[in-house]
Amino acid sequence: MKNLRSLFPVICGMSLVACAQVAEPNKIDAQSTPQKNQSVQTTTSANTTINTNTVQAPVAAPMLTQKEFAACLIAFSAKAKAAGISQNTINSSLAKAELNTQVLELDRKQPEFTTSFADYFNRRVTEQRVAQGRALLIKHKDLFARVEQEYGVPAAYLVSFWGLETNFGSYFGNIPVVDSLATLACDARRSTFFTIELINALRILDEGAIAPNKMKGSWAGAMGHVQFMPSSFLKNAVDFDGDHKRDLWNSTPDAMASAANFLKNLGWQTEGRWGREVKLPKDFPFLEAGLKNNKSIAEWTKLGVTRADNSPLPQADMNASLLVPSGHEGPAFLVYDNFNVIMRWNRSEFYAIAVGQLADQIAGGGKLLQPPPIDAPRLHRDQVIALQQKLNNKGFNLGTPDGILGPATRRAIGEFQHQQGMIADGFPGTQVLGLLGIKVIKH
Repeated sequence: MKNLRSLFPVICGMSLVACAQVAEPNKIDAQSTPQKNQSVQTTTSANTTINTNTVQAPVAAPMLTQKEFAACLIAFSAKAKAAGISQNTINSSLAKAELNTQVLELDRKQPEFTTSFADYFNRRVTEQRVAQGRALLIKHKDLFARVEQEYGVPAAYLVSFWGLETNFGSYFGNIPVVDSLATLACDARRSTFFTIELINALRILDEGAIAPNKMKGSWAGAMGHVQFMPSSFLKNAVDFDGDHKRDLWNSTPDAMASAANFLKNLGWQTEGRWGREVKLPKDFPFLEAGLKNNKSIAEWTKLGVTRADNSPLPQADMNASLLVPSGHEGPAFLVYDNFNVIMRWNRSEFYAIAVGQLADQIAGGGKLLQPPPIDAPRLHRDQVIALQQKLNNKGFNLGTPDGILGPATRRAIGEFQHQQGMIADGFPGTQVLGLLGIKVIKH
């Protein structure tokens, strides 16, 4: 069997951590439940949007057997025909689908340890990736100019997504999409969601976008240069090169225009930026941090927030939230409405910051002025659960412990820190862990 870790990258924006940073399902708030097309959603990867109104919560279930899979395919062929899928597509793709047990194992697999912002960021926003992104900006200058004129999304952002999703098209995933989606649709854990995605994948084949044997992607069915799930493909993919096909595998124009169209449909503001690195005063009230705390630029200025180089914030009539992903010793960011758009692409604050910073540097900006500390403790999932249980026991209600350091847990940590007279940055540093009796594991 192939090394399972080698199949992980594409589904989570080229990282395990994007999965690990998905917002906590145990607290319903503005950060963990974005709105897209007026429905409540969460995301497991870039463009991998799951509607929580219809998807079953993951539950422990036995592995799907070959016999069960064969019976499921027969039943599914009838569903596909009723949904308007042609018999030719059913015969050439669905009927030939194979059970992929690796996909089932990957779907059940959880990251064992948390990953620091420094580790996540430094692995993705690299000098090599910035240089390659700048070269691609020049190479595709005319294309990006047309795309920006049509959809209002600056080229640097599109190149940034491209780099984080597939390393500029160097790896799309090599699993047959119909195999992976049929396997997941026939599995009990998240059958409803993947049934919809499988039907949509068959619709893509029906329209002739790609041949069945070339429709390959990640283990969860994300496809092409920018890793669209089939539902995102049908809603957002465009034919930008004029060949009458929406080809996100072989056409850079189609892929970049489709990404821009997706962002536009998510609410991208043409004249806005994602956010910026800022500097905080020593007495900054860190309980004001977090996506839920949205203030005007003028209000942040009154709290002593400046640009990272100490110059004043712009005098703009707009709101922003403040994030400190690695605590008060690391960089701070003011993030604007387009940051929330990025998080509708991938529900990870780490990912959205990486997209924004990579885009800035590709466009000619500099590196972070305050690098994140690299010595943050690593926590095993069981330790995070223990941390959450202890915070709950102390009255800092964060919901059901799930082993994920999401926004609800960070808020609870911040409240605990405030009670203890500490800097309430919501970061699980060694002092917090020590007070709660959690053994520290360092890098």
